[in-house]
Amino acid sequence: MKHPEKILLTGFEPFGGETLNPAWEIAKALQGQTIAGAQVVAHCLPCVFGSSLQSLQEALALHQPQLVLALGQASGRAGLSLERVAINIDDARIADNAGQQPIDVPVLAEGPAAYFTRLPIKAMVAGLRAAGYPAEVSQSAGTFVCNHVFYGLQHQLRGQTVRSGFMHVPLLPEQACRATPQPSMSLDAMVSGVRLALELAMQTGEDLRQSGGALN
Repeated sequence: MKHPEKILLTGFEPFGGETLNPAWEIAKALQGQTIAGAQVVAHCLPCVFGSSLQSLQEALALHQPQLVLALGQASGRAGLSLERVAINIDDARIADNAGQQPIDVPVLAEGPAAYFTRLPIKAMVAGLRAAGYPAEVSQSAGTFVCNHVFYGLQHQLRGQTVRSGFMHVPLLPEQACRATPQPSMSLDAMVSGVRLALELAMQTGEDLRQSGGALN
């Protein structure tokens, strides 16, 4: 009997003094759903340098997914951001959940400078926008644990046919209303938007050839 294809959808535990993380709330909400014939498996990563990659590797080995989308929280973002490139650097502005704060340390000492996403991000952004979701191609996943995981994910799957990449999501309204207001999006909107993004990723062969660049 053929087992159904799987989509591995990861999120992070809360960090930086927060009590929740929209990335994990989205992944939990989509756990077990079938999208484009594939079953979603949600996995929570620790917001910790090193340990997050070990946890990711264990999930990849256990589930053998056909597609992987890692999600991360990004304050200040106003829409769903599909990341283009992961860079080989950890440069933490704040400490992770284990108290580590690496500065100018490579993710992998012998790794290449960068890895590009394997997802059809321009088609995904176009499809999301057409459906009414704010979405963009982002040129930087930062230098904190999100980029650490994105880089480690692409390195782990190098040479394989598994499609993989990273999406940053905005804060939830209950997070964004504190102190200086920041952009936010409701959990329901983010869940349905990520679901559509996964459907587009599963169903798109060749990515769109259209501008997704930035001036700065």
